[in-house]
Amino acid sequence: MKRIMLKSKIHRARVSGVNLDYEGSICIDKKLMEEANLLLYEQVEVLNINNGARFTTYVIEGPQDSGEIALNGAAARLAKKGDIVIIVAYCSVDEEETARFMPQLVYVNEFNRITHTNNTVDNVMRWQDKTHAN
Repeated sequence: MKRIMLKSKIHRARVSGVNLDYEGSICIDKKLMEEANLLLYEQVEVLNINNGARFTTYVIEGPQDSGEIALNGAAARLAKKGDIVIIVAYCSVDEEETARFMPQLVYVNEFNRITHTNNTVDNVMRWQDKTHAN
């Protein structure tokens, strides 16, 4: 049996632009793609924290260190510049591998610059607890 597991996540990125007339996709800073283990044309799900929209598209590469997170085509109607999004990708994992499987989680600041990375939800929960403790 195989299970669908979280493979990659870019957490709380800010949409830097939208372009309705461009061929559909999400353009992601090359450095963020590499850190999150995302490939060119890989399918991702985008979760818009501001309006609750959830949609599927594919990744295209933006300039390295640009902080670019731009939605194109039909996806551009589901967010506006400045919206906060979570970008996730999943993979199929054999049942025997699930105990050892760890996703690549990338956390960014308001400029889409990496603040830290993790690969376990437990670490994420502890980080969130500290952040929200104030």
